[in-house]
Amino acid sequence: QVQLVESGGGLVQAGGSLRLSCAASGSIFPINTMGWYRQAPGNQREFVAVILSGGSTNYADSVKGRFTISRDNAKNTVYLQMNSLKPEDTAVYYCNAHIATPLNLRGMDYWGEGTLVTVSS
Repeated sequence: QVQLVESGGGLVQAGGSLRLSCAASGSIFPINTMGWYRQAPGNQREFVAVILSGGSTNYADSVKGRFTISRDNAKNTVYLQMNSLKPEDTAVYYCNAHIATPLNLRGMDYWGEGTLVTVSS
């Protein structure tokens, strides 16, 4: 069973930085995409950033220029470097991995349990 374990959340002042990590384990197939989503209290989960296995990236407009996603394919680990944090970035951040297999070409999404990021003003 695929497991995703996030780390790196915490409390930071506005303007500060945090780095999130997410390590995936249990997959015998390559991980196609890895990404980050977040959910603030009272809001729906929203897309933050994604990185393909080849290194292409995409970001939500709200984080462009401030957040950087990267991955280490050898370690099945994805990172999210968050700079210039704002109070509105406060949320639980969830790691996502999308894995396709020969029996399921559409693939499946796997999620971590989330890590809380709190940005104080």
